[in-house]
Amino acid sequence: MQTNQLLAMFSGVLLLLGLIAFFLGRAKAARVRATGTAMYAQPDQYAWFAVVATAGPAITVGAVGALLMLLLGADIPTLYLLAGSLVVAAVGLLVGMSQVKPDFHARQAIERVIRWVLVAAALISIFTTFGILFSIVFEALRFFQMHSFWDFVTGTVWNPGASFLAAAGRGDEAGSAAQFGSVPLFAGTFMITAIAMLVAIPVGLLSAIYMAEFAPQRVRTLAKPTLEVLAGVPTVVYGFFAAITVAPIIVDVAGFFGLDASFNNAVAPGVVMGIMIIPFISSLSDDVINAVPDSMRQGSLALGMTKGETIRDVVIPAALPGIISASLLAVSRALGETMIVVMAAGMRPNLTANPLEDMTTVTVRIVAALTGDLEFESAETLSAFALGLVLFAVTLSLNLVSVLMIRRFREKYRVNNL
Repeated sequence: MQTNQLLAMFSGVLLLLGLIAFFLGRAKAARVRATGTAMYAQPDQYAWFAVVATAGPAITVGAVGALLMLLLGADIPTLYLLAGSLVVAAVGLLVGMSQVKPDFHARQAIERVIRWVLVAAALISIFTTFGILFSIVFEALRFFQMHSFWDFVTGTVWNPGASFLAAAGRGDEAGSAAQFGSVPLFAGTFMITAIAMLVAIPVGLLSAIYMAEFAPQRVRTLAKPTLEVLAGVPTVVYGFFAAITVAPIIVDVAGFFGLDASFNNAVAPGVVMGIMIIPFISSLSDDVINAVPDSMRQGSLALGMTKGETIRDVVIPAALPGIISASLLAVSRALGETMIVVMAAGMRPNLTANPLEDMTTVTVRIVAALTGDLEFESAETLSAFALGLVLFAVTLSLNLVSVLMIRRFREKYRVNNL
C-alpha cells in the first residue's frame, strides 16, 4: 500500500477517534453534571480535553518517527509507525475519558496544552531561522577558504568568470585571476533601494496621513483597498513596466537636460520598486496613525493648535515607532527584490555613483551564481552563499538600528509628555 493511502487512512481513523472522544467526553460530563455534582469545567471543555488526549500523543509519536526517519535515516516502516500512533491514540482516548470527573480542571489542562503548542510554534520559527543561517554560514566559510574575506568585502571588481575557466580545466592561473569584490554589488543594491525609498516613504506616508486624517469614510473605503492592490501585482509585471515604460521615459527626460542615460539604468527599477512597496508603508502607517487615541487629537485642538500642527506635533510623533517599523519592512522588501532589477537594470556589476548607468544587485548575482552551469563546489557558486551571508548581516544591522531608533523616539515622546 502506498504511503499516501496509508496517511489518508491514518488521518481518517484519527479523525474518527477524535469525534468519538469529543462526543463521549461531553456525554459523560453532562451525565455527571445532571446528577447535581459541581464540576470544575463545562462539558465541552471536558470533551475537548478528551480530543487533545486522543490526537495529541498520536500526532507527536508520528512526528517524532518521521523526524527520526528524515534526519537520522532510521528504518521505520510507515505502516508500523502509523499503526503505533493509532494505538497511542486509542490509549489516549481511554485516559482522556478516565479524567472526565468533577475534581479535574479540564480548562486549565487545555490551556497548558495550548501554551505548549504556542511555545513549540515559536521554537520552530527560531530553529528555522538558525537553520537558514547555518546553511548559509557553512557554505560561505567554504568560499572564504578559497578567497580572502577582506578582498571580498572591500574589492571593487566582481569578475568571477575566470573561475569558470579554472573549473573547465584551464589552469590554476585563471582561477587565481577571478575577482570577487562585492562592493559594486552592494553599491548597486543600496543605490536602487535608496531610490525606491525616496519614492515609497513620502508617497506612502502622505497617503496614509490623508486616509487617516482627511479622507471621508467613503473615499477611504475605496482608496485603501485600491492602493493595497499594488502589493499583489507580480514583480515580473513591475519588471515589464520598468523596462518598457519607465526606462525610456527616464532616457528621454535625461536627454532633455543634456544627460546621457542608459536604458538599463538604476532609476527605473528604483522608481518602480518604490511604487511596488508603497502599500507596505501606507497600509501599516495608516493602521498605526488610526491607533493614536482621539483624546490626544482633541486635547491638541482644545489648546488652539490647527489640524496640521496636531498631525505634525502630536499624531506623527506618537505613531513614529510604527512608521519606522513599516519603513524597515519596506527596506527589507526592496533589498530582496530581484526580478525588477534583472529586467530593468541589467546584470553587470558596475561601481558608479551615477544612477543613470546600469548596475546590478546582490540578489541578482546570487540567482545568477546558483542557476549557472558550474558545479556546486566552484568558487562562483559558493560566492552566492557569501553574498547571502553579508546581506543577512546588513539586514540584521538595519533591524538593530531600527529597534534602537524606535526605543529612542518612544522614550523621547514619553519624556516630553510627562
